[in-house]
Amino acid sequence: MDFDVKDLGLAEKGKLRIEWAEMDMPVLRQIRERFKKEKPLKDVRIAACLHVTTETANLMITLKEGGAEVYLTASNPLSTQDDVAAALVKEFDIPVFAIHGEDRETYYKHLYAVLEKKPNITMDDGGDLISTLHKEKQDLLPEVLGGTEETTTGVIRFKAMEKDGVLKFPVIAVNDAYTKHLFDNRYGTGQSTIDGILRATNRLLAGSTFVVAGYGWCGKGVAMRAKGMGAEVIITEVDPLKALEARMDGYRVMPMIEAAKIGDFFVTVTGNTDVIDKQHFEVMKDGAIISNSGHFDVEINIKALEEMAVSTRDIRENVKEYKLKDGRRIYLLAEGRLVNLAAAEGHPAQVMDMSFANQALSAEYIYKNHGKLEPKVYKVPDELDLEVARLKLKSMGIEIDKLTDKQIEYLSSWQHGT
Repeated sequence: MDFDVKDLGLAEKGKLRIEWAEMDMPVLRQIRERFKKEKPLKDVRIAACLHVTTETANLMITLKEGGAEVYLTASNPLSTQDDVAAALVKEFDIPVFAIHGEDRETYYKHLYAVLEKKPNITMDDGGDLISTLHKEKQDLLPEVLGGTEETTTGVIRFKAMEKDGVLKFPVIAVNDAYTKHLFDNRYGTGQSTIDGILRATNRLLAGSTFVVAGYGWCGKGVAMRAKGMGAEVIITEVDPLKALEARMDGYRVMPMIEAAKIGDFFVTVTGNTDVIDKQHFEVMKDGAIISNSGHFDVEINIKALEEMAVSTRDIRENVKEYKLKDGRRIYLLAEGRLVNLAAAEGHPAQVMDMSFANQALSAEYIYKNHGKLEPKVYKVPDELDLEVARLKLKSMGIEIDKLTDKQIEYLSSWQHGT
């Protein structure tokens, strides 16, 4: 079997961690049991460009149980858990091409390796796989029935491709499923981002000033958790509606240039570039800690910070000190990459359970319906989203009410009035 991982000797540790995560993924487990019986993805080749974590491993195992040929590569050079990659290869016979800390050349070599398997379905987290297919591997496009996308960043990229008329196959925006963005982005990113910052710094959040750039679902989650740990939270935004919402939720709202003067911790979750830039570094306090939880490492202008610094040093694991001419020190976490995955373990399995259930069901949907789908970005079908929610509630032992016939008739009629 063709693969490229750091060390197969790590497989036993990885297998145990995959098992630990699986205990908190009951929705995916129920889907896996059905897939094992029905084999809805029999002989379908799936290339996945996702964070190589314990939760992703359980998705890969589920797809394989469904009959698919699965090939996995990393969607970020710092998010791979090497023991998990080893376990997938050695214990589950799933080819993986990912090594923690790999350079850009190796990252793309691994992308090409999974694309060379001529996938019928792609799974993306950030959009690199589909983008590479369209830009460099167009000869493989006829083989592709469709793809899925896990992140806001990737969905933005593919909607832009659709608008420009260059998207060649349908893509299901898993990120936009309610059971994904309402839970994964808010509770998953919220907790795991704080986890990454604390593991990297061991600093106290209580009493600090914590700046969150962006008040989408990820920003809401980070702000909520920072506030819960006693920090004063400041939100920076470019969208007036989100800025107003943040203020109504009890946070201070101001431009980044003002927040930069008073913040102790900074987190970017916007999906945009240069959100923290040179002019912000120029006014930051000595000891300011900056981090990013957006998908790509472009939200912080690291090049500008490097040019401003008179010296740098790695003062802790995942903490780099930049000393400026006036003696101020600014600390960058995890090289400006996803701090929740580079400095911690990413989202808890309980929320990835729903996200990856959507991935598995969306792959099945693409295979069954690809002939009816145009080369556009689609939302996850409502029936799949609701099914994931139902399965999650069932696994939690929670029952809910059902509409009566009278209530259904009332809601569907225009004749009832005052």
